[in-house]
Amino acid sequence: MDRLSEYLAGHSTAQTEALEWIEKQTHIRTNHGRMLTGAVQGRFLKMMVEMIRPERILEIGTFTGYSAVCLAMALPGDGHLDTLEINDELEDLILEGFRRAGLSDRISLMTGDAKDSLAGLRHEILTEKSRPPYDIVYIDANKREYPEYYALVFDIVKPGGYILADNVLWDGKVCEDPLPQDRQTLGIARFNDTVASDPRVESVILPVRDGLNLIRKKPTDA
Repeated sequence: MDRLSEYLAGHSTAQTEALEWIEKQTHIRTNHGRMLTGAVQGRFLKMMVEMIRPERILEIGTFTGYSAVCLAMALPGDGHLDTLEINDELEDLILEGFRRAGLSDRISLMTGDAKDSLAGLRHEILTEKSRPPYDIVYIDANKREYPEYYALVFDIVKPGGYILADNVLWDGKVCEDPLPQDRQTLGIARFNDTVASDPRVESVILPVRDGLNLIRKKPTDA
């Protein structure tokens, strides 16, 4: 951790015991500890939920459950979070983290390809009307597929609701000239361009960690 990151962490509210456990287990049981949301961004997500007071949140990309816990722990009343994860080998770790946080009944984990899960959710929300739409969608999954996720979730977000997308600066690669041609960078750059030119939303990219695109879907009467 660099000095600035240490300063930020030292001057932000400390994480809970459950989050400390998830962080430790992530480093012990996976080879991708860098993918962890972390204490500063986790606290930011929690406070965003406390400000917006959503009833339903969708997360695309659970990883080991750190961000899901941060989002769900701030849900008001009977609020609920659905989270999608492709790697079913992480399921035991994820569910244990939810249990330790006391959130097992407030979070539903769906394993499998996110696009398949989103197709099912769209059918339930838009066709069957058996689920209400979401107030917040948090995207932190396959960077190559960010544009597809955006298209799939847009209609299942309430007017006035929010889409948050992580890693949108991609270590600064998105503003390099020439733009790197790897699929991850191209996916994120196309996503950012799509959002910036979409008249249905207003957005701002915050330089939190690796960049967070905060997108608000305009109300229908806007």
